[in-house]
Amino acid sequence: MSGAGARESVFPTRQVLGQMKSKLKGAQTGHDLLKRKSEALTNAISEITRRIDEAKRKMGRVMQIAAFSLAEVTYAVGGGNILYQIQESAKQARFRVRTKQENVSGVFLPAFESFTTEGNNDFGLTGLGKGGQQVQRCRETYARAVETLVELASLQTAFVILDEVIKVVNRRVNAIEHVIIPKTENTIKYINSELDELDREEFYRLKKVSNKKERDAAAADIEREAQKKKDDSSNEEDVDEEGRMQMKDLLGDQDNEDVIF
Repeated sequence: MSGAGARESVFPTRQVLGQMKSKLKGAQTGHDLLKRKSEALTNAISEITRRIDEAKRKMGRVMQIAAFSLAEVTYAVGGGNILYQIQESAKQARFRVRTKQENVSGVFLPAFESFTTEGNNDFGLTGLGKGGQQVQRCRETYARAVETLVELASLQTAFVILDEVIKVVNRRVNAIEHVIIPKTENTIKYINSELDELDREEFYRLKKVSNKKERDAAAADIEREAQKKKDDSSNEEDVDEEGRMQMKDLLGDQDNEDVIF
């Protein structure tokens, strides 16, 4: 799914334009934050991968030493079943594991930690007859092997969790970058184009109204000038008629009859 050419179905108003701009700013901010989180998690998983490689190499060496140590114990006790003797002597586990959480860029990772409980050594007398030193050395070797195994389990668990989180974060980053942001930008461009078109239509309408008002005002002025000229000519005719009447009155012959000689 791509955001190229797609836009949201909105009504082009300035209020919606403000909302789209706020949404675009939030999407860009979220994209930057998720991008930095993805980079931080990638660096963390790279470090964990390096530590896993070291732990596996160490595990191989420790298990090799432990296997030779067990062979020495078997030879020292004369081929007896030393494992059965240890299992019969052990009453409770002294080597235990506890868990805690580590926060890596907002992701809580479980971390396993091995520890030894205090108490009586249940199989301290194992191999007392013969091979006691080899038994003790084998025990210490396998203790280191278990510690390495716990460390490796902790690192691999963190690796699996970080790998899933990075996939989710990258999907969100790609969705924001290639769908949400282009779609919002296209919507903003659409709203701006529609508002510009409305502004041009409003400007054209106002211009037409203004021109009509100017034409009406000019026609009214012409009509007033014509009416004024008509009134002036009518007043002049009235004045001339009144002047003639006054001249007749001055001569005083308006009531005299014509005299025929």
